[in-house]
Amino acid sequence: MKKLRFAIAGLGRIGKIHLDNLLKVNNVEVVAVMDPLEASQQYARKRGIAFVVDTYEELLKVTPFDSVVICSPTDTHADYVELAAKEGINIFCEKPLDLSLSRVNQVIKTINETNVKLMLGFNRRFDKEFKKVQQLVKNGAIGQPHIVKITSRDPGAPPISYIEKSGGLFLDMTIHDFDMSRFIVEKEVEEVYAKGTVLVDPEIGAAGDIDTAVITLTYTDGTMAIIDNSREAAYGYDQRIEVFGSKGMVQANNNFHDSHRLYNSKGMQAALPLNFFLERYEAAYRTEMSEYINSLENNCPIPVDGNDGLQSLKIGLAAIKSLKEKRPVKVNEII
Repeated sequence: MKKLRFAIAGLGRIGKIHLDNLLKVNNVEVVAVMDPLEASQQYARKRGIAFVVDTYEELLKVTPFDSVVICSPTDTHADYVELAAKEGINIFCEKPLDLSLSRVNQVIKTINETNVKLMLGFNRRFDKEFKKVQQLVKNGAIGQPHIVKITSRDPGAPPISYIEKSGGLFLDMTIHDFDMSRFIVEKEVEEVYAKGTVLVDPEIGAAGDIDTAVITLTYTDGTMAIIDNSREAAYGYDQRIEVFGSKGMVQANNNFHDSHRLYNSKGMQAALPLNFFLERYEAAYRTEMSEYINSLENNCPIPVDGNDGLQSLKIGLAAIKSLKEKRPVKVNEII
């Protein structure tokens, strides 16, 4: 079988994860990497990458390849996706496509016109625990879903310099939860009501963002979801989900460093949850890329496409509007 030739644009934390995972796939060859930083270039060279370049324009010219994995800063995603699509190159892009709804619509139009494949990096869909919940809900194990509860709390806030360019809590962090809210019950969100404040770090507020939020979503059939977020959980990376329905309930809980339980006269002691998203979703990143490769090889539908990114962005923008205007906001107000 002919190997798929991949290139990677951006070799930060996520880029390195995808590079190392792709290098372990038998039917894939990583032929080129782009990153302006010397340390990242050295990382690629040590792993035997033949072409290591400074710019995306150079990447598109150095050697033919079948797919590009875009892990560069958010403000480059839309341009890089369009440039690759116009060259007939399939694309895996980390979320979001862009922070502007009109720009995302333009990109999707380009994808449709060029007929290339585009997959968005919503990695949580590929976590085995969350996938199990989704499958059980889909198969009717809990009857008709009534309430979805999603907890997503980071172990620590990112640097202020990152927050200033991220689009804020709802478009950077909660957007994963907005995607999960659609995925886990296969329903569309109609209305968003968001409340948020600054409880972790006053500098986050000074940067124009919040660090703590509760969001209520109403689906088109009237069922609801509740999301709670915090930029800082003292005990580790807290990622849980629950779906309550007419015949029961299904939950997926945190992953822990180990499963020990110590019982003594003082009580019970257990390990804390994993402390970073790269650890928590290590296997999910591998599964995500494996499914993307399968879509390319067998011309299967992409599991997370541009429309999924568009819908999550709309929910995020509705949450921002709701927070600002202190009222529930219909998703169809976001145009």
